[in-house]
Amino acid sequence: MATSEDEKQEAKKDPRIEGIAASIRVVPNFPKPGIMFQDITTLLLDPKAFKNTVDLFVERYTGKDISVVAGIEARGFIFGPPIALAIGAKFIPLRKPRKLPGEVISEEYVLEYGTDCLEMHVGAVKPGERALVVDDLVATGGTLCAAINLLERAGAEVVECACVIELPELKGRERLNGKPLYILVESR
Repeated sequence: MATSEDEKQEAKKDPRIEGIAASIRVVPNFPKPGIMFQDITTLLLDPKAFKNTVDLFVERYTGKDISVVAGIEARGFIFGPPIALAIGAKFIPLRKPRKLPGEVISEEYVLEYGTDCLEMHVGAVKPGERALVVDDLVATGGTLCAAINLLERAGAEVVECACVIELPELKGRERLNGKPLYILVESR
């Protein structure tokens, strides 16, 4: 089940959310005309907003028996490691093809303009481990779905997906087959 409306309202009441939302720059027509790019680099330049972002996720996942935080390349690598360290979990990078040495397990997924693939080291996840998937943004949900499938094929139980930003008009949440999604802000 997805994050409930009550949880969304509760999160919006947290005064840190406003600062996080205000620190995200919107860049019109990037990388192509019609796209309103949600730029988190400005959030990273604001130590308070960056810390509050990580803290909100850590507060949510502390004590939830999560042993794996899987970050999606590349911006999931920014938020995933500090969350993993704070909750006592290992961090697993989910990478684009041919970026990991050694044996990998792969999951292809469809994009608007073609296909892509995520890879993870074989043996990075043990059957039964409880996993959290982290990325900066959910749009159509294709990348999150691929991450969920990859981890579940390896035997993990994906507990939830966590993103800083959601583009609700693209309905990515609906593609997650009922897997919970926690977000901090909706796109502006």
